[in-house]
Amino acid sequence: MMISVIGARRPSPETAGMAEEVGRMLALRGATVVCGGLGGVMEAVCRGAKSAGGTTIGILPGSDPADANPYVDFPICTGMGYARNVIVVKSGRAVVAIGGAYGTLSEIGHALSENIPVVGLNTWVTSRGGQEDAGIVRADSPEDAVSQVLRAAEARGERGR
Repeated sequence: MMISVIGARRPSPETAGMAEEVGRMLALRGATVVCGGLGGVMEAVCRGAKSAGGTTIGILPGSDPADANPYVDFPICTGMGYARNVIVVKSGRAVVAIGGAYGTLSEIGHALSENIPVVGLNTWVTSRGGQEDAGIVRADSPEDAVSQVLRAAEARGERGR
């Protein structure tokens, strides 16, 4: 099962640590990590996955596979810049958002508009009409995020999507 992980390009040490732990736990549970392939949360989640023997895929914005962080097993060059965000989120059965700035917010929006489950760990809160939108399922810890995203991905698979 492929799980997309999105997040900050310049995370705090705490956020990077959470991303690394998410990657490690996803790999231990047999999931392949898909991310944007560069630094920050993307590198941390890949480092965590590789530390547990997992597989990583990086969907790169440019055309040079050498731009991928050193923990990416399969760099996919798109030459699409930020438009590659759609590919990142659509490649996974579900998404974990960890921290993040506007690029992460765009990925969250693409996922939610395609009914792809999003689990948030220290990330954006969205609202509609002044009320918090329940589209992003909140996680309290890396362990909670992994449990919730795998449940959501499995449920999505059972629905045939």
